[in-house]
Amino acid sequence: MARILIVDDSRVMRMNMRTVITRMGHEVIAEAADGSEAITACMLHKPDLVIMDITMPVMDGIASSKKILKDIPDMKIIMISSLDHEEWVIEAIKGGAKNYLIKPVRAEILQHAVNDILK
Repeated sequence: MARILIVDDSRVMRMNMRTVITRMGHEVIAEAADGSEAITACMLHKPDLVIMDITMPVMDGIASSKKILKDIPDMKIIMISSLDHEEWVIEAIKGGAKNYLIKPVRAEILQHAVNDILK
């Protein structure tokens, strides 16, 4: 069982991801609504995996991922976005994200991405 942090400014998206993650047998140890909260939650909880939206208020997912990976270089991050901008995908991967998914994310796609990163 992995310990997972979910980061998205949409409460509905966090709830949907929580449902999928817990059905997989993993534990959602924390949720965050923006990148700044994500950094704090990572430092506090040390999750095995972070699932993070790109576009959020206060601090976006790419900036917060870079900060998290600077402090915890082996952190595994899946980036999620409602927009399929090639430059964002490239920036997310360059920033250390292990995968990039497009919203709406179907449960089986999220499950596959999580299983792939955690193996």
